[in-house]
Amino acid sequence: MSSVKKTTADLEKNRVEAGTLYLVATPIGNLADLSERAIKVLSDVDLIAAEDTRNSMRLLSHLGISKPMISYFEHNKRERGEQIAGKLEAGQSCALITDAGTPAISDPGEDIVALCAERGIPVTSIPGPVASIVALTLSGLPTGRFTFEGFLSVNKGERRARLAELKGEMRTMLFHEAPHKLIATLEDLSASFGDSRRIAICRELTKKNEEVLRMTLGEALAYYREHDPRGEYVLVVEGSQGATAAPAFWEGMEIEEHVNYHIGRGMSKMDAIKLTAKERGVHKNEVYQKMI
Repeated sequence: MSSVKKTTADLEKNRVEAGTLYLVATPIGNLADLSERAIKVLSDVDLIAAEDTRNSMRLLSHLGISKPMISYFEHNKRERGEQIAGKLEAGQSCALITDAGTPAISDPGEDIVALCAERGIPVTSIPGPVASIVALTLSGLPTGRFTFEGFLSVNKGERRARLAELKGEMRTMLFHEAPHKLIATLEDLSASFGDSRRIAICRELTKKNEEVLRMTLGEALAYYREHDPRGEYVLVVEGSQGATAAPAFWEGMEIEEHVNYHIGRGMSKMDAIKLTAKERGVHKNEVYQKMI
């Protein structure tokens, strides 16, 4: 077996730089998928920020790496983001990792990247596994144009509105789902897109029990009503084959519900009123009066 001799330039290019945040992709199942460069960065940084330090400790122990660690996840991202940014500004290097896959994709890592961008802190990404892309390549559905949707909202109103928006989406759609919510999600997808829409259901990717089922949404529902869902899933759903535009997501909503939908997505009340008026093609005062 031949080996590639590393030059001084190669080693210099992959050197960990002070004051830099490294987004390090970790395996989604198969540890052999961790890149040589990722191992080097994890070995050389001053600090590792992890979604779950206990899970990440097992990976680092497997690699023989011992580093100071700090937890960084959805419910502490503001406080810890500031702490990590402060350490980076002081000249420390930090690697950000999740339990599996690439940080900042459907993940609070996007917030710390935005924070670093605001403060002029260098950020670089160490490429590696992404479950949704692995699933897309295995799906047998069109891969040239796609949209990543991640997990659908657990809020029924927001979930209904999002699926209404996607009804006419012509690109292949990628969703994540947990096993205990899979059947409910398939029911919602079928109700919105129709039983005949094609889907690839990808389970336990890169692991020993990897499975890809290619069928229609109707067939998928029938199958999982007979078989208990197990493992983590990526759902790859065929885009709409029709040329007609999807109905507006707010059709059927009262004005108050329409405004509250935007507020629930993080908008101020006044901004939500302005956007609702624009979407409905009415004057903002008409919407404002409904919200008094």
